[in-house]
Amino acid sequence: MDELLADLNMYKEGRELRCDVSIVLAAYNEESCIQQELDKIQAAMAASSFSYEILVIDDGSTDATARIVQENEGVELIRHRVNQGSGAARKTGTLAAGGEFVVWSDVDLTYPNQRIPDLVNHLLHTEADQVVGARDGERGTMKILRVPAKYFIRKLACFLTGTAIPDLNSGLRVFRRELALRYIDLLPRGFSCVTTITLAFLCNGLRVEYLPIRYAKRDGKSKFHPIKDTYRYITQLARMITYFEPLKIFLPISLALLVLGGVSSGVNLIRTGSLQEMDIIIMLVGFLVGLMGMIADLFVQYQRKLERMISSLSRPGRQKQDSSSGKYREF
Repeated sequence: MDELLADLNMYKEGRELRCDVSIVLAAYNEESCIQQELDKIQAAMAASSFSYEILVIDDGSTDATARIVQENEGVELIRHRVNQGSGAARKTGTLAAGGEFVVWSDVDLTYPNQRIPDLVNHLLHTEADQVVGARDGERGTMKILRVPAKYFIRKLACFLTGTAIPDLNSGLRVFRRELALRYIDLLPRGFSCVTTITLAFLCNGLRVEYLPIRYAKRDGKSKFHPIKDTYRYITQLARMITYFEPLKIFLPISLALLVLGGVSSGVNLIRTGSLQEMDIIIMLVGFLVGLMGMIADLFVQYQRKLERMISSLSRPGRQKQDSSSGKYREF
């Protein structure tokens, strides 16, 4: 990915914009529905007042997805030679985007992509930094596992960020590209990239708005693994909060250990007249956890200061030449 950054010259925030909106579509073996989605998006954007580009990131598809995309005029295809995950595809598309605003969506008929102009208009009218399409329900496979897991993760994210989050991991959203580039290296390769970009904005005081949308059952087989991907969601959530708001993780644990050790010490003093070794160990661990949290918070504050300095600078790079068609790139 570092080579991609240099090749595409996409970390240079001050570069000239090609359009208003860049629509990034991650696709993996979606030959049955991608043409329908492209037609829907092109019709909606043509009827809007926004200039736009459509970037399809073919994430190592083994079917006819890439060929179908290449047959569409005005749609740029970027190919991953091997499947890297939806997060990696969205990251590639965001780096390659030339618009002021970047839209993420899927091409499996689940999201109302004809409403992309509505999301962009909502972002402009509310002066938000990101607008998320908040789905009206869960229609994926294995709902008995997905719904409780996603509910728990969303509630945990609400608690840790201190904000209401109607939909933490919706795949349809629009955001200001220059802001997203600050956190682009944090994006994981898998499904949790949408959770990551939401938390990155919220934890850094950026404004996230939510627009209700209708969510449909996907075409074809879901690529979501309920156990493996839920575990990744939880670990990524903890990683993001620790990265941006470490005291919200370390401080409660520290206080809980200190209280537990204090109560246990008091009980033992009353009963035996002496402290137990385990009580001292518990309180010492609580103190050390709190100290680690404060040190981590100092690093976070210092990092934010550096980010503010770096974001005001342009980074040089070099432009990679496209193929002769001007609409196809491969990485």
